[in-house]
Amino acid sequence: MRKVELRMNEKLKYKVIKKLVETNGNKERAAVALGRSVRQIDRMIAGYKAKGKEFFIHGNRNRKPVHALTEAQKTEIEQIYLSKYFDCTYTAFTEYLAQKENITLSVDEVRTILIDKYIFSPRTHKSTKKRIKKQLLKEQEKAKTQREKVKIQAKIVATEDAHPRQPRCQYFGEEIQMDACIHLWFGKAKTALHAAIDDATGQVVGLYFDKEETLNGYYNITHQILTKYGIPYLIKTDRRTVFTYKKKASSNIEEDTFTQYAYACHQLGIHIETSSVPEFKPRVERLFQTLQQRIPQELRLAQINTIEEANKFLGTYIKQYNDKFALCINNSKSVMENQPSNEKINLTLATLCKRVVDSGHSIKYKNKYYRFVNKNGAPIYFNKGTTCVVIKSFNGELYATVDESVFALEEIPEVQAKSEDFDEVETPKERKIYIPKMNHKWKSKSFDEFVKKQEHHLDDEDVA
Repeated sequence: MRKVELRMNEKLKYKVIKKLVETNGNKERAAVALGRSVRQIDRMIAGYKAKGKEFFIHGNRNRKPVHALTEAQKTEIEQIYLSKYFDCTYTAFTEYLAQKENITLSVDEVRTILIDKYIFSPRTHKSTKKRIKKQLLKEQEKAKTQREKVKIQAKIVATEDAHPRQPRCQYFGEEIQMDACIHLWFGKAKTALHAAIDDATGQVVGLYFDKEETLNGYYNITHQILTKYGIPYLIKTDRRTVFTYKKKASSNIEEDTFTQYAYACHQLGIHIETSSVPEFKPRVERLFQTLQQRIPQELRLAQINTIEEANKFLGTYIKQYNDKFALCINNSKSVMENQPSNEKINLTLATLCKRVVDSGHSIKYKNKYYRFVNKNGAPIYFNKGTTCVVIKSFNGELYATVDESVFALEEIPEVQAKSEDFDEVETPKERKIYIPKMNHKWKSKSFDEFVKKQEHHLDDEDVA
């Protein structure tokens, strides 16, 4: 006679019915004890008398469900994950199975299949890893060869840091969090992904790749915000790198990227706050956790290996991400100001620096020489020692201000394109050059006052 093993709830039924039959006890009391009706108690009594203890084993015990996946199907899913989607989360992998492999499963089914194979998601929780690690240690003890032990040990992955929760803001545009993450996003070299996310809705409002964390990268995501949504109330950024005030040993205002970006925000009326603490902007920190598990796979599958291709891809990916993860923008709860004109955006997201006119009536900028020209294209000459402010607009055009006037800058070539004596030279036609009006805070006095205010403010922070 084979041994019958009962589970806890099955043992309780067995003991109560056995005692009821042996003592001819009260069926109503047994029904209360088991939470069953008297009719069900009669059925259990009949079953006990016919089959004994074995009757209380559930009928589906050790029986494989009809809809369960076969081992061959599980192995196929395992191989697909390891060969193509090895760096995806369980959720992302489930989506890829449905979209690209025509295999429809739930996230729980995929998670169970992969964890049973000791294959972990990059976002697996610490508690899950600890539990699985105990199972792995038991498996290692049972392993017969060293190769099996090494294989099991290699499946334990490192834990990930977590960021504390904080309540969302009430209005769209009330707080935009910005940061950059240097990571192996595509190709063989690491690049910096600059990102901006709205705290109230979780909408990604800007993404841009650059070789490093740069002012250009932050200007580009700010340009995306201004052209698509408008002017936000507050921007939170990182002050450790690109937004760090210039080193005391450096007197070059161009290197003071914090002041350059803050001055652009000042012209637009955007408040800006910076901190070196990650918890200061947890929404964007968590965003990078998600993007690190999705964008590299998308770029690899699309065979993208250049920054230009990657930035073009981001234009469509932002909508894909927001449709899936972000809350809808409620226009009635938006504090975004009206979008400024493209001209104003182009002239505001600019880099400003001071230059002094040399003896050749020109200035040197980025190792090249430039001369001043008016709106008719005629050169303008200033005396040696004249101070000007050079403005490089967002689209790369160069202007300079002297006192209350704005001029375009024209590069002076090292060698003439044609010789007046030996080449046919056409008579130059009158040309018109666009020069913006002095309606921006480009005056040297305005910029100097802002720079001094920044220096004083940051000196006070250092003392504090």
